[in-house]
Amino acid sequence: MKKFVNDPKQFVPQMLQGLALANPDTLTYVPDYNLIMRKDAPRDDKVSIVQGSGSGHEPAHVMTVGKGMLDGACPGDVFSAPPMDYVYETAKLLASPAGVLLLVNNYTGDRMAFEMASELAEADGLKVKTLFIDDDVAVQDSTYTVGRRGVAGNFFVMKAVGAASEEGADLDELLRIGQKVNSVTRTMGLALTPCTPPAKGSPLFELPEDEIEIGVGIHGEPGRRRGRLGTADEMLAEILEPVVKDLPFSSGDRVALMINGLGGTPISELYLLYGRAHQQLTDRGIEIGRSYVGEYCTSLDMAGASLTLVRVDDEIERLLAAPAEIGVRIF
Repeated sequence: MKKFVNDPKQFVPQMLQGLALANPDTLTYVPDYNLIMRKDAPRDDKVSIVQGSGSGHEPAHVMTVGKGMLDGACPGDVFSAPPMDYVYETAKLLASPAGVLLLVNNYTGDRMAFEMASELAEADGLKVKTLFIDDDVAVQDSTYTVGRRGVAGNFFVMKAVGAASEEGADLDELLRIGQKVNSVTRTMGLALTPCTPPAKGSPLFELPEDEIEIGVGIHGEPGRRRGRLGTADEMLAEILEPVVKDLPFSSGDRVALMINGLGGTPISELYLLYGRAHQQLTDRGIEIGRSYVGEYCTSLDMAGASLTLVRVDDEIERLLAAPAEIGVRIF
């Protein structure tokens, strides 16, 4: 497998260094803790929003640092939780008088790192709260989690609490908003191919040419089952149906719909899937209020996609529509 890699152990630091060098006016890189933070953070007038998780899911989370989103992100190595001290030091560096909200995708390693860091930060007198995100409907438990996994739906939690933080909401209010968004967000993914971590140099798992992994995790964890490669409509139904049934979503609901690429799927195919999902949801009487198509939470170079639905109300929709300026310059 061909990759742009020097020393695999330096893959993440070199990626983060490049990210900061490309965006010097908006982002600061603290190499000791793999930390990417806003140039203007922390601010006394707002709660700081921090997320960690492993690397390999870009643009999550280091590329979603900016106004109206995250104030900082401290990733671990590829598909590995950040060390506890990375999270602890990040919380201290981003400590605001208003407090720090830690967002955590529900994986065992991430929970341990963030819970321990939160306890240390609180012992130092910092105002810290932790919110766990668990939107994946594919499996109840996996090798990496107790309970559901946190996947692409984390974007909606980041966006809502980031917007509310800019408006001056306090730490308790942000926790309420984040929990509310998480409670109405559901996701399921599907892989066409495995992914290849830089340190491994070979595919993480085997998937025959005529098979797909239904309910795959963003670290390549097994899903619900293997299925046959079918048409776009057939494969979309494999992830749409479980998501709709889980909450459940029903006729009359207004939703945000996301089709998220897992890293190796052309944008043209993602828009094809979006169009089919839009039609199938409309046929059920579900109204699409907001639309998201692209790569939000990837799995390195995995070909595949995930579908996320969020049941929105006036509060959630207003926060999702609020302006945001991520620190990564695209145009």
